[in-house]
Amino acid sequence: MKERGIRKSFVGKVVSDKMDKTVVVLVETQKKHPLYKKYIRKRKRYMAHDPDNRCKIGDVVKIIESRPLSKRKRWRVSQIIARGSIRDLRDLETEEEQGVSE
Repeated sequence: MKERGIRKSFVGKVVSDKMDKTVVVLVETQKKHPLYKKYIRKRKRYMAHDPDNRCKIGDVVKIIESRPLSKRKRWRVSQIIARGSIRDLRDLETEEEQGVSE
């Protein structure tokens, strides 16, 4: 397949695979605050196209930018980097819940 210029890509963890041919990928980035020099962690969820339904919850995947495929889906799964376990995801969800409740 021929590439069309430079496309954005992210590596993240699959947090949901309930939809047909679609997975939700959680991407975590860190950015240094310009004044206080503290690293700020930012999490964002992307809906990505998985045509063969190969991704499962907990997998680490690489997603690349693509044309709009639906209202919220603008990314494609390009490769599965590592197979994960559901237990790792449950730990991540409890961290998020604790962060919200504080």
